[in-house]
Amino acid sequence: MRLFIAVAVPEQVAGELESAVAPLRPAWPSLRWTGRDAWHLTLAFLGEVSDAAAARLAGSLGPAAADKPSLALSLGGAGAFPASNRAHVLWTGVRGEEAGLKALAGSVAKAARAVADPDSLKADDAEGPSAEDGRDFLPHLTLARARAAVDVRPLVAELADYAGTPWTAEEIYLIRSRLQARPRYETLGSWPLGGPSAAGGGAASRT
Repeated sequence: MRLFIAVAVPEQVAGELESAVAPLRPAWPSLRWTGRDAWHLTLAFLGEVSDAAAARLAGSLGPAAADKPSLALSLGGAGAFPASNRAHVLWTGVRGEEAGLKALAGSVAKAARAVADPDSLKADDAEGPSAEDGRDFLPHLTLARARAAVDVRPLVAELADYAGTPWTAEEIYLIRSRLQARPRYETLGSWPLGGPSAAGGGAASRT
């Protein structure tokens, strides 16, 4: 099964982002836009994982989450991988306790690596830098993808001033993705982070 570990985005935050993005979609049919059901902050992409390894993850991810505090986060701005003038991925960025989020990503990637299959935990290059392959982790939420490179500089400029409502991330989630015409996501487990954040806000939940 294809798995990743993520932080959820609250409904209010997703609704605000949808209001900002929806008017932009019709003019860019070459992009495959994501929807609210796919909006999350990926901490570690595990790739294909066996049932046995997935079962072992529960015992590993709980302590890794408990060792890190809850985080004050918000969405804002925009960018693209690998670059705005030849993009395969359009994203909005993450603000707030970014250093804490990076530390959490490194912790859960290390915990997953300890129990996962040898050929998993490979980077998903289309999603940009990630914690588990040693590159600098860049927190982001994917808004759209493209098979052929697209110049999305006008979109990045349009979303440059976007700033969402802050929230407090209090859990991590293990999520299964099913690659279909429209990907489906199933939450297999969740684990609470260990302590209070320096700032308050609404907690996210995922169903």
